[in-house]
Amino acid sequence: MTPAPPRPRSLSLRIEEAPPTLRELALERLRTAIVEHHFPPGSRLTERELCQQLGVSRSVVREVIRHLETEGLVTSIPHHGPMVARLEPETAEQIYEIRALLESTAAHDAALRASPQQVEDMRAALAAIAAAYAAGDHHAVILSTTRFYEAMFAAGGKGVAWEVVKRLNSRITWLRSMTIASPGRATTGLGQMEKIFAAIAQRQPEAAAAASREHVNRAAAIARALLREQQQAKDRA
Repeated sequence: MTPAPPRPRSLSLRIEEAPPTLRELALERLRTAIVEHHFPPGSRLTERELCQQLGVSRSVVREVIRHLETEGLVTSIPHHGPMVARLEPETAEQIYEIRALLESTAAHDAALRASPQQVEDMRAALAAIAAAYAAGDHHAVILSTTRFYEAMFAAGGKGVAWEVVKRLNSRITWLRSMTIASPGRATTGLGQMEKIFAAIAQRQPEAAAAASREHVNRAAAIARALLREQQQAKDRA
């Protein structure tokens, strides 16, 4: 008896995620350009030039600028138009305070709750950070660092806290882009993150929280010094 042919595999044609719109693409490109300091603080954002650079219409550029204002990356000055915002030291201090609180709590709980797969996700993100530093690719460092923290918050069951972090993410990334370029940060920053991970993997919640606070505090000190230098340069200009 001839065996029946295998049944064709069920094929789903459903599109689970909509492709990004032109506005979303333009928003991501301009946000990245700002947080990675291709447009330094205080730079004017001219609609006509942005239309040419992004290849989009003025209406799209205006929508993007309005959105970036809500993220704190752009400010509009009467009679001067939009410009890249300056991150005040007081604002940076508050961001690092929030990071220290949320990240240390997430690290603590990740050490208690992380599944083996979540531990591997964090390990893979750390390896990607190391490879990006070795390649001198700061953009990839930022992306992989965000991936590490997303995995850590998920492992700790801190979904709401991660939502809070994401709302601040543009300014967090802005600061991170500044600090990772500082001398020696490829060694010290990665080493501190490896310390956080080791405590999580070894199920040591207090050590994980302490390592997380130490990492944020050191980054805050670097940012504080860099922002002070920027302010002094501005005052001399």
